This record gives sequence, C-alpha cells and structure tokens, in this order.
Amino acid sequence: MRIGIDVGGTHTDAVLLNGDDVVSSIKTLTTADVSSGVFNALEHVLSDSQVEAADIEAVMLGTTQFTNAVVERRQLSEVAAIRIGLPSGRGLPPMSGWPADIAGELGGHGYMLHGGTLYDGRPLADLRDSEIDSVVEDIRHKGLDTVAISAAFSPMAAGPELAVAEKLRAAIPGVNITCSHQIGRLGLLERENAALLNAALLKFSERVVRSFGEALVKRGLSCPFYISQNDGTLMDAEFVRQFPALTFASGPTNSLRGACKLTGLDDAIVVDIGGTTSDIGVLQGGFPRESNVVIEVGGVRTNFRMPDILAIGLGGGSLVSADGAQIGPRSVGHKLVSEGLAFGGGTLTATDLLVAAGQLELGGDTRPVSLDPEVTRAGLATITRMLNTGIERMLPSKDRLPVILVGGGAVLVSGELEAAARILRPQHAGVANAIGAAIAQIGGEVERLVSYREEPREAAIKRLSQEACAQAVAAGADPASVRIADIEETTISYMEEGSTRLRLKAVGDIARINTGVAA
Repeated sequence: MRIGIDVGGTHTDAVLLNGDDVVSSIKTLTTADVSSGVFNALEHVLSDSQVEAADIEAVMLGTTQFTNAVVERRQLSEVAAIRIGLPSGRGLPPMSGWPADIAGELGGHGYMLHGGTLYDGRPLADLRDSEIDSVVEDIRHKGLDTVAISAAFSPMAAGPELAVAEKLRAAIPGVNITCSHQIGRLGLLERENAALLNAALLKFSERVVRSFGEALVKRGLSCPFYISQNDGTLMDAEFVRQFPALTFASGPTNSLRGACKLTGLDDAIVVDIGGTTSDIGVLQGGFPRESNVVIEVGGVRTNFRMPDILAIGLGGGSLVSADGAQIGPRSVGHKLVSEGLAFGGGTLTATDLLVAAGQLELGGDTRPVSLDPEVTRAGLATITRMLNTGIERMLPSKDRLPVILVGGGAVLVSGELEAAARILRPQHAGVANAIGAAIAQIGGEVERLVSYREEPREAAIKRLSQEACAQAVAAGADPASVRIADIEETTISYMEEGSTRLRLKAVGDIARINTGVAA
C-alpha cells in the first residue's frame, strides 16, 4: 500500500491506495507550515482505513513550496553564477533580463570564464586555470557557499562544468553546486537560469525534505518517501535535495496522471478545476504533453521540462459579474466557505450559479441561492463557453478527444461540452492529484544533438535509450521495469550535417517497493 499527498496553495489532498483501489481519501486545508497539513492528512487516511503504519510501503508527495518560494521571493540563497563560454556572450552576463527583486535576492554575483564547447563537442575555447582560480578565490572571499555553473552546450559535453566544480569543492568544503547540464535542456541562457533558481533553493530544499521526513516519523512511518517532479515521475529524498526546481508545476502533472489512472485513457484532454483556476492539459501516451516553449517561473525564463498547461480564470470560487456574462479571474479561493452566497456570505461565485440552478447540492449548513433566472442562465453559458474555448485551444488536432473532469471544482460542469468527444467524471476525481502522486514512477531523460549522417538513427536511439534508462535506475527505478516512454526528434535544418535534436524519456517502477527494501 502507498499514500499519495498533493500540497496545493489552498488544499492538501491525500489518498491511500491498495494496489489500484482507493482505500481512503481526504481533502483538507493547507496549513501555513505545510508539514502540519501533511501530518493531518496522513492521520486521517491511516485512522479512517485502520491500516497499520508498518503496512505502508511508500509515501509520495507533490508540493508547490519551491515554486511559491520563487514567486514570493523568499527562502532563496545568494548564488555565485559562473558561466563558461567566453569569448562569446560577453555582452549578456548571467541574470540578464531578470526582475530586479529576484536578482537582488540572489546577490548579483556573476562570473564569466573562457571555455565551453560547440554543439558537436569541439572546444569553443580552452579553460584557463588562472581565471578559474581567481573566480574561486573571489567566491571564497565573499563567503558564498552556493554556486551555479553553466557552460555552452554542456548537455553535449559536461567536462568544462565538472572541471570548475571540482576546483570549487577543493577550495570551499561543503559548497553547494548546481551544474546546468544536470537540470536544463539545450539553450544556454534558459538552462543557466534554471540552474541558478535550483541553486538558490538548495538550502531551503534541505529544510523541506527534513520537515516532510519528520512528519512521517511523527506518524510512525518508516517507509521511504518520494516527491513528484514536473514530468510525471518521482524523485527520492536525496534527489530532491539536489534538484528542488524539478518540482515546478508538479501539481497539474499529478492531476493528469491521476486522470489517466482513474479512467484508463492514455490520450485525452484533462480539465482540473480548482477554487481559482481551471488547468487544461493533454494526455499523450499516459503522460502529460510537454511544453516546447520557454517557461517563465517567477518572471525568469527557463527551459525546464514542463507540462503544456492552459490555465484559465475559472474555479469554484471565481467571482461572477452581476449579469453573469463574466466569470473570474478574481476568486474568493479558500474563503468560498465563508464568502459565497450558498455559505451565508455576500459574494456571487461560480459555485452559487450551480446551486441556484438546482444542479448542485452542497449539504451541511449551506443555504439555497435565489438568483434572477437570466443571470443564472447567462452564468452557466459563460462557464460552458470558457471551457469549450480552452479545450479547443489545447486539442492536438481538429479531432475531438475525450475530456476528463477532475478537481474539487469539477461540479461546475453539469452538462455536456461541445468541444469534447465525450465527458468522463470518474470516481475520486476530487483527489486525482493525490492519486497521480501515488502512482507515479521514477524517470530519466536525455537530450542530445546528433547527426544521422555520422551515426545511424537506430544506433543513436539505442545509445541514448541506454543513457536515459541508466539515469532512471540511478534515480531509484527497478531496472527490470524501466522502459522508454517517449522519443522526440526535431530536425535542426539550419545546422550543418542536418543535425537532429533527440530527446528520450525512460520510466520505471520504484525499486524499493518492488524489492521490499525499507529506507
């Protein structure tokens, strides 16, 4: 048995699974310190199910804490940014184009060194030991203990980054280092930004991982725990300590994976309706379709692997205009239970429209809602129009797909949607995100530029498949279960030799669960 927990800005959802069966679930308010909310969720599912703590094989957590830290400019460490790429890029130093407030939080410590490689692995310039020694000494003198290192085309040839990292570790014992080739994709500036954000979160990550571990121990759990990352797979505790930024956007990813599990559909549109927004994503082959555009996190351009999500301002707490013609983007959020008309408040929300139309019964101490029938009709039509427009924008082709409704706000859709081939409202849809966390697998990903003129396509795919599978195993996957889940090929027509960008993703089951090894 395993437990999945998803910590959102408003709610913390938890589910206990025995195989594929949902034994217990809970949706509770997220607490300010997060760990208390996690403990409360654990307490509920264990007490409700009467399952012994010793029977839990693993706990999977999805959290927005690291995203929130970047967005809110808190819990960030000062970072020394080292870029290896001179003589190129001198006019565009590290953190160029960043919002001033977050750049200030990281301290503005930028260094540029000669070195790096071209796309085919040939040297761009030689590393200069005197330059490196000077930078290392300045970092040591400033008392900095966190560094992000990036180099031109380092995913193709990581040697320059590793060489500088080695000198840093020799000179500054205990230094925290993020090398960009470990976390970002091709594209120097965005990959450098990703490494910087990750490095800034390393100390906070240590505290978060420790806090989650303490919550589990407090409840008597001795099993390993994992944290969701944004491609639908998991990281073990040690991996999260090194790469906290890989959790960005893991919430929507968990919802898509949970929708896949609840319906058995590998290809569909998933609409996750919460209290403030509706996140619309695409399932392809059982995993979220990934975005191919630059992703901004807290105003910083990055090239993280992120799910392709369209967020629209429609949720259960969304404010409704007096005539019902406009809904959102403002929302009462978690205050719905006190400010919505159905709860005795004075604010007209999307939930109130359903209650007024007789399409939703909330029960408890809620009240009936009386509205002008024209306002109710117009409001419901606005909800339908917003969702149809969003779904049509996300369709991968002109052909309609099944639409899976999940999230606590899924009750907003009572009828059919023209943009959907059909609508599915699975049981336990309200905690699909926690289910997605509970069923997630371990993953590994490799991205390279290859030339099929120099290496046959089959050989290149085989070589990178082995690398991706090795990464998944190193991250904690059972070698016997690892498989290639996705292959993406993009021809780079403007580069010599007809180069192709080749990306492979491997996934596998958690080795510790499969082998019964305790943490």
